Amino acid sequence: MTWIVVLIIVALLILWGISVQNKLVQSDELCKNALKQINVQQVSRYDAIAALVKLTREYASYEADTLQKVIEQRKITASANPTVADINANEAALREMSAKLIAVAENYPELKANESYQKTMDSIKEYEENVRLARMTFNDTVTKYNNQVRMFPGSLVAGILNFPAREYLAEDTSKKDYPAF
Repeated sequence: MTWIVVLIIVALLILWGISVQNKLVQSDELCKNALKQINVQQVSRYDAIAALVKLTREYASYEADTLQKVIEQRKITASANPTVADINANEAALREMSAKLIAVAENYPELKANESYQKTMDSIKEYEENVRLARMTFNDTVTKYNNQVRMFPGSLVAGILNFPAREYLAEDTSKKDYPAF
């Protein structure tokens, strides 16, 4: 009779461990997905910036070298598994490209009045907002995952199965100085 009770307790512990492991895997996959969504939005924003560069070249042909350097700074890769560092590096590159492009456009009032320019700037604003929302979603997802990994009793299973806590995306304080679109 004692063996039956012990076997039932062991079976329940195993089932509990499997359940916790499944929840950890699900949360980990949600974190990866959220990070990829940021990468997708960054790529879309880059494409809008590239379209703006093309349009700006028509007005600022003698500044084409500066604009070409902006294009060459593309560090965005639609990587299968972007990391937090990749996302932060991509964000910095996009911010730098946008700032240079806006500085060039400031010298051409007729460009800023162009309907295509305005539409492209609107799409860049939209992608900027999408990236901001995706970053918030990622950090919220990481919070939920990290709670599962760090709180007892889930931390026991997470430690045994090597589920480390995930890194948050840092707040982008440079946005305070970011040129307004």
